Amino acid sequence: MTKKEKVNFVINTLYKLYPEIPIPLDHKDPYTLLIAVLMSAQSTDVRVNLITPLLFKRADNPYDMIKLTVEEIREIIKPVGLSPMKSKGIHGLSKILIEKHEGQVPQSFEALEELPAVGHKTASVVMSQAFGVPAFPVDTHIHRLMYRWNLTNGKNVVQTEKDAKRLFPKELWNDLHLQIIWYGRQFSPARGWDLEKDIITKTIGRKTVINDYKKLKKS
Repeated sequence: MTKKEKVNFVINTLYKLYPEIPIPLDHKDPYTLLIAVLMSAQSTDVRVNLITPLLFKRADNPYDMIKLTVEEIREIIKPVGLSPMKSKGIHGLSKILIEKHEGQVPQSFEALEELPAVGHKTASVVMSQAFGVPAFPVDTHIHRLMYRWNLTNGKNVVQTEKDAKRLFPKELWNDLHLQIIWYGRQFSPARGWDLEKDIITKTIGRKTVINDYKKLKKS
C-alpha cells in the first residue's frame, strides 16, 4: 500500500466504525468545555465527567467561578489529580475571561494559549469542538496510534500533530482526531492490546511494532 492508500484505509475504517462521533467530555458551552479539557490533563475523561457536575453546580460560568476561592475549587476537583495547578488555572483564566474577553471564551488559538494552564492541545480541543475550527489535538492515544500505523516517527506530539495535519484532509481533522481516540481506547490500547482485534495496525502497522508484539506473545 502507498502512504495515500494507507491514509484512505484509516479514514474509511474509522468512518465505518464511528459514523456518529460522541464527544468524550460532558459540557454545555465553550466555557464548560474549556474547564473540562483543562481538568482532563493526566486524568481520564470518565473521572473528569464524574467531577465536573459537582464543580459546575457551584459555578458554570466565569463570573460564578471567581466567587469561589482557589482552595474551594481545589477541594472539588481534587480527585482528577494535579489539583493545585488546575484550580489556580481555572480561577485565573476565569478572571482573565471577565477582564479581557467580556466573560466569553475567545475564538483564537493565540488568545486561548495566553490563558493560565491552557496549552496548545487544550486550545486545539476547544477550537475544534466548541467552534468547529479545524484542529488536530494530539493526545496519548493519537500519538501511540500514529506511530503504530507508521504515519509518524513518534518522536514527540508536536511532530505527530504536524504529520497528521499533513497526511489527513483538513475538513476531516475534527472528526478524525476523535475517531482515532475512540479507536485507540477500544481496539489499540497501550495495555492489554490484542493485535487480532486491531484491524488498522494489523493491516498497515509498522513492522517493528508488529514483530515486537509477536515476540512478546511467544515469550
